[in-house]
Amino acid sequence: MVRRSLFALLAAILLTGGLLPSLVSVAAQDATPEGEPFKVAFVYVSSAADLGWSYSHDQGRLALEEALPNVETAFQEMVPENPADAERVIRQFAQDGYDVIFTTSFGYMDPTINVAQDFPDTTFIHISGFKTADNVGTGFGKIEEPRFVSGQIAGAMTESNLIGYVAAFPIPEVIRGINAFTLGVREVNPDATVRVVWTNTWFNPQQERAAAEALLDAGADVIAQHQDTPGPQQAAQDRGVYGVGYNADMSSQAPEAVLTSAIWNWGPYYIDVVEQVMAGTWESNQFWGGWQDGVVDLAPIADFVPDDVRAAAEEEIARFESGEETIYTIFTGPIADQSGEIRVPEGESMTDEELLGMNWFVEGVEGEIPS
Repeated sequence: MVRRSLFALLAAILLTGGLLPSLVSVAAQDATPEGEPFKVAFVYVSSAADLGWSYSHDQGRLALEEALPNVETAFQEMVPENPADAERVIRQFAQDGYDVIFTTSFGYMDPTINVAQDFPDTTFIHISGFKTADNVGTGFGKIEEPRFVSGQIAGAMTESNLIGYVAAFPIPEVIRGINAFTLGVREVNPDATVRVVWTNTWFNPQQERAAAEALLDAGADVIAQHQDTPGPQQAAQDRGVYGVGYNADMSSQAPEAVLTSAIWNWGPYYIDVVEQVMAGTWESNQFWGGWQDGVVDLAPIADFVPDDVRAAAEEEIARFESGEETIYTIFTGPIADQSGEIRVPEGESMTDEELLGMNWFVEGVEGEIPS
């Protein structure tokens, strides 16, 4: 079971034409009567303390509580993605009178839709999916933007010119991130390459660490990751080299290694959605936000990163935050694939559909995409 699947994302392209900030408009849900606490629930696929994916969502939950004192939250962690378990947990929250329910893993998509049919006055938000209904919206973010900047930092810091990348599953979301990271690396260091090792797991500290160690044995002196634990970063620290974390700031787990981390910041999105529902103005939509929307970010850059590297990264971050630069400029041609074939001609940018279905590596990536 995985949080997201290649076939599901490709289906999303066909069914929705891509995830855009607002594609569907329907009647807003009724607000909770004045004086009663507004109840919001979260469903997590792993531990809220995993220091990865679920941890980032739980930090968003806590930000929601702090920003809106009248909001009461609850969460259920370690919920399997099989339909029976997921639907049971989601349905229980709905029966308990929760006004908004956030389901934060791809495998919860159909269970969310199924439960929502029986609770038309409850608002459901599914993270990373594509199916909507009158009372179901979706949310996700362009994590590729901070990955690109973290790649620039990694490209400037490597001495061996071999950067390792511990990757979960060969699906478009992960491939897109590897490509964005590699484009950043090679923008500042055309001689560097990014070597990918697949683990086929989102959360397995031992397996992730072992994959990182294999890359280190091959000569990598920076380790990046699309995984939910700090295992790869800890392996880098133990070898005296650098790393780039993911999901949340992983520097506390490997302070001598972590250059920065590409992170999720779910708080602004959760607060915005709940405020809309409370006001009775929410409408079903498909949100795909970027740096400018505050849903993705880069963790603080380590103090040991040279000033010139830091300054260049901060300048790039400012462009993303202002909207001057977006994901489309990351994937603007000319871009060649591993064979040297031009996949994106000069002056052209990849579309949402192409990005969401990306199944090829850019030039500079070492490794294969399993079929």
